[in-house]
Amino acid sequence: MCSSDLLTNSPLANIVNKVIGFAAENGPKMAESGGFLGMLGGLLNKVGGLGSLANIAQSLILRDTIKRTGRVFQVGTQRRNLPHFAFACELARTGKLGQLKKVFAHPAGMQAMTSGWLPPEQEPDKNVVDWDMYLGPAAWRPFNGKLLDGFNFEKGGGLVGGGVLEWGSHCVDLCQWAVNDVPPPVVYNPPKDGQLVTTYDNGVELIFREKDWILLGSCPVRFEGSDGWVETGDSGKYVLSSPELLAGRTVAEIDGYPATFHVRDFLDCVKTRSQPKGNADAACNAHIACHAANIALYLGRQVKFDNKKNEFIDDEHANRLRSEAIREPWRL
Repeated sequence: MCSSDLLTNSPLANIVNKVIGFAAENGPKMAESGGFLGMLGGLLNKVGGLGSLANIAQSLILRDTIKRTGRVFQVGTQRRNLPHFAFACELARTGKLGQLKKVFAHPAGMQAMTSGWLPPEQEPDKNVVDWDMYLGPAAWRPFNGKLLDGFNFEKGGGLVGGGVLEWGSHCVDLCQWAVNDVPPPVVYNPPKDGQLVTTYDNGVELIFREKDWILLGSCPVRFEGSDGWVETGDSGKYVLSSPELLAGRTVAEIDGYPATFHVRDFLDCVKTRSQPKGNADAACNAHIACHAANIALYLGRQVKFDNKKNEFIDDEHANRLRSEAIREPWRL
């Protein structure tokens, strides 16, 4: 049985869907009541931009709640704990590439979409799929089995996926780490010549780019400085502008994105009461960058974001896209 059949036609679907709905509402609530948020945090990133972090406003709520409660919280950005990605980001952060100029993220598609209705189908028995629970806080729409696809969490609201949000959030998180987790970019431009260019306050450019990557696996990133560059991806391999950047080091090449090191980081932080590499602040900044880029893509024009006020500058239309209504009786 394939995963989509399992999610559509078995009792497991009801369990999975209830967990998704639970995560979307209860991340901040669990932080308020106590406990460690690791597995839940991982799920929040899987629905990143679409579930718990469905928009800029919810990203900020998550960040502020974790900060206020002091809980140990980890999102599913496991690549921060893989040696080759950590090495590439370290080169960028520590000046080994010279003055950092550009960081590149792969979005796996640049198309801003609004959630619509698929053709209505007969709703399954509630013991198979609890459709109301599956929708959670998202806008109501009639049942359609395609919405139960394990990778399709775009159940609604307003502005949804298209690559910049789903896959882009993983790559942008690494770019954020490369620039030392500074606040998100402040200027976002619509795509031109296959690139969506954003600019940080310090002049460094974060560029969403679909083409011209070295074949290094999924989720590639590239960091360019005045003195060199590095590119890596999920294959575990990396390419350097000069072998001197290795400085005699041996960097483990781990294919794929196993969670082993990620889980270890979380457990260590439970012991020390420190925050993991994939923490709420990092998740918030990466998702704001992705949502703002998606808004520029949707509007087809430049937008400017004020990181102190957490709003777009003199832009009513863009500001209305920072949040969306949550379906009753859900609360955040």
